[in-house]
Amino acid sequence: MPLFAVICRDKPGHIETRKANREAHLAYVDQTGVVTLAGPFLDNDGVMCGSLVVLDVADHAAAQAWAAGDPYAGAGLFESVTIQAWKKVIG
Repeated sequence: MPLFAVICRDKPGHIETRKANREAHLAYVDQTGVVTLAGPFLDNDGVMCGSLVVLDVADHAAAQAWAAGDPYAGAGLFESVTIQAWKKVIG
């Protein structure tokens, strides 16, 4: 299956939304079983401000469905979400 990078940028000033939904997000990641790599982006002060999630799913539509089901998305955390096919070369 191809890999897809889900690149999410938080709305400014929404760190509390992120914190309040973090456990549900991590449970979703675990439950869906398609995440191969993930972690938050950090701002200059080391505060979480977005996410990078690499998914191993059948196609772009499946990546979109995964992103839409993320509790972070449901909570309205993200200012933007970009989904891009990605090829692992190193690592």
